[in-house]
Amino acid sequence: MTETTAPVPSAPMTPRSVYGFVMRNALPFGFVGLVVLFVALGAPNFLTIGNVSNIVRLSAPIMVVAIPMAFLLIMGYVDLSIGSQVALAAVVAGLMVTSLGASPVIAIIGAIVVTSVVGLFNGTLITRLGLSPIIVTLGMLTAVRGIALLAAPNSIYAFFPTDLAAVSYTGVLGIPYYGIAEAIVVVLGAFVLAWSPVGRHALAIGVNEEAAFLSGINVRRTILGAFVVTGTLAGVAGVMYALLLNSAPSGQLGVGFELDVLTAVLLGGVAFNGGRGTIRGVVLGVLFLAVLQNGLILLNVPTSFGLVIKGAALVAAALLDQATVRALFVTKQR
Repeated sequence: MTETTAPVPSAPMTPRSVYGFVMRNALPFGFVGLVVLFVALGAPNFLTIGNVSNIVRLSAPIMVVAIPMAFLLIMGYVDLSIGSQVALAAVVAGLMVTSLGASPVIAIIGAIVVTSVVGLFNGTLITRLGLSPIIVTLGMLTAVRGIALLAAPNSIYAFFPTDLAAVSYTGVLGIPYYGIAEAIVVVLGAFVLAWSPVGRHALAIGVNEEAAFLSGINVRRTILGAFVVTGTLAGVAGVMYALLLNSAPSGQLGVGFELDVLTAVLLGGVAFNGGRGTIRGVVLGVLFLAVLQNGLILLNVPTSFGLVIKGAALVAAALLDQATVRALFVTKQR
């Protein structure tokens, strides 16, 4: 005679469980609500293929840097110099073409190598000398910007061939090349975080750095590697902007870029103090911010008001982080 087991009843819905569910999924709900809001307000051409492609292109540099920045934050570290690294990469590429006569490909490689060295320098000061990542990278934010301005006091224009610059606004099979680039970075980031030892080490370091060290994890090398990768991809973002603008405005390019990246990553649920975060959340955070900025532009919202909204989004990210912690606690108490 076959035995049957009674189904296990599901836990009843309570206000605490509903709160936990909503907080854990606040960003997807907010993203959908934002799209509905802009459609309802009549933002012209908001849902057209052309505008969606534009959102993908403009979000690509932020996405490319947000992924490695997420790894740094998961480990409890941060790089605030990425905006200046973006400007430096564009300037280096421009100068190599216009002053040294280098080919565009060599100039792009040179620009990325330079920012990789900046990331290596940041990581070395932090891991070897035990300096604060906020202080070191904040200092480098100013220093690297100064280097870019010294190298190119005036903007450098039209240094990439037209056919190469066209990569920034064209694509294949209707998919922008920039969208393909950010998709590659996202897939690699998701794989590394979820299925590689590096991802497990990053999470372990964020939860308890001393315990991670005692368990045999090479903490210094993992952190240093994250800073180098962040610098490398900041260089890629700088090249992306240089191709998009076909210029290198050393004084303006990348200003506020680090805040955009941080806002997107924190909105995506990555804990500023480390130990928690997903690539899925980061992608949603970047897209949320990109859709917000695009919608405000289409509605002709003044730039100054847009800055207020972006600042409010950063504060909201901090509040969401605390709410998520409480939601996780509620879930564990069920």
